[in-house]
Amino acid sequence: MDVINETRDLLSVKEASRWASGYLGKRVTSSNISYLVQYGRIQKYSDNGLVQISKSDLIRYYEGQNGSRESNWKEQLGDDLNWTLSFDSYTEAQTTKHVNRLHPYKGKFIPQLVEYFLDQHTDRFKQDVFFRPGDLVLDPFCGSGTTLVQASELGIKALGIDISYFNTMISNCKVGTYNTGQVQAEIDRINRQLKCHLSDSHILDFEGRLLIDLNKFNQLHFPVPEYKYRLRRGEINEAEYGSQKEAEFKPIYDRLVSEYHVELRQSNQQSFLDKWFSKHVRDEIEFVHNEIQKITDFQLRSIVSLILSRTMRSCRATAHADLATLIEPVFSTYYCAKHGKVCKPLFSILKWWLTYSADTIKRLYQYEKLRTDRMQICLTGDSRTIDIAAELHRIDPSFAEHFNQHKIKGIFSSPPYVGLIDYHEQHAYAYDLFGYPRQDELEIGPLYKGQGREARESYIEGISQVLVNCKRFLADDYDVFLVANDKFNLYPVIARKSGMTIVNQYKRPVLNRTEKDKGAYSEIIFHLKEKAWD
Repeated sequence: MDVINETRDLLSVKEASRWASGYLGKRVTSSNISYLVQYGRIQKYSDNGLVQISKSDLIRYYEGQNGSRESNWKEQLGDDLNWTLSFDSYTEAQTTKHVNRLHPYKGKFIPQLVEYFLDQHTDRFKQDVFFRPGDLVLDPFCGSGTTLVQASELGIKALGIDISYFNTMISNCKVGTYNTGQVQAEIDRINRQLKCHLSDSHILDFEGRLLIDLNKFNQLHFPVPEYKYRLRRGEINEAEYGSQKEAEFKPIYDRLVSEYHVELRQSNQQSFLDKWFSKHVRDEIEFVHNEIQKITDFQLRSIVSLILSRTMRSCRATAHADLATLIEPVFSTYYCAKHGKVCKPLFSILKWWLTYSADTIKRLYQYEKLRTDRMQICLTGDSRTIDIAAELHRIDPSFAEHFNQHKIKGIFSSPPYVGLIDYHEQHAYAYDLFGYPRQDELEIGPLYKGQGREARESYIEGISQVLVNCKRFLADDYDVFLVANDKFNLYPVIARKSGMTIVNQYKRPVLNRTEKDKGAYSEIIFHLKEKAWD
């Protein structure tokens, strides 16, 4: 660690935050700067304990990350790339605002993209207004409900359809109406019961001792931020060093497991819950689930169940780097390349349950202040065949009455991509616990069917059937917007088979789409209208 040199252009973290905000033309928080230091992106200097950052280091970092990214991506993806639709000036907090982050979901689009096409602004790219307050928009691949949420902010009514019961649950929880005091009261009740349940257990004592020993070990062998800075400079062989230190800590871990009589793996490995959760975590999940079943109000029970599902996802027995793509269950301490230190699996849900409970209350409150229309709902069904009018009448007669008087103005949706995601499997833990029926065989373009010729032909047929079925309920002058990475050039065929024509295409860069893949990547928003037949 360098001692301060007066010739350097050094800034405090707060000063660096203000400078970077002006340099980039967007808000850069002190936390953003601290992240760069912690993960070795820039070097830390010190003066009597005060953390300082070199402005020159920041300039080099931002030039490498952002200065040429737009031009580099256009070289790779084409000059027709619309960088405006990257929304790169938005912080993560803005792109996951309020209820949009109530539960993780692969493949969802950011709310700003929905707002861009649903709101009433125009610009040199979007030259018409397609939806207005009071209109009705449909999302036949509703997923986690982003279209419904953003429609409600804009005063637009919205219908969603999804084949997955759990996706429907997520969407309807997001747009539900709650008495947050009642939600908090139920959470407080469950918190008391869970803590009482844990008071008879030794698991929190074990985890506390383990954390103390881990922190001492990591401070010695993986000092922050020096270790990551040296990694980035190639001064340390991460694979060798990490493996060596992992093995060095293992006897300490084994001794604590034995001392506290900790049960790790479950005896049964039949279901997802059996395989991917430690014995103690599984017991706590079942305990909280049983407490939730005591809630008589369906909407209230659903939102608390969603908190438990979010908690479960974070408590799976897997390495931090493999959260998105599970590889093998992990029941021991391990070197974590994501965090640059020795990490541990979780042995209790308490921390994340408390964190996500508080976060959910906060997000519900934020959303309640912004929404201007409450007529949004997601139906469970196959968009290829569902009778929207009949199903809506069965589920929500008051919404159905409005629906019968006003046709759907258009569609905004992101259909599944060919061979990319198994939508039921990503939430297998929730299906196991809540007992929802799985309908994997009805997914369009799932990962398990691949991307071969047969899979592509099936995909074309499936998406076309959805559009043909939904057209029955659309206004004559409808507008359909479909977000897709059409690397197989399938959508011209889909449009033709659906009796539609592509009137415009908006090609946008997708930034930071996964935890590991940062390469140049784009998707297209296809604008379709009814084909004018000769």
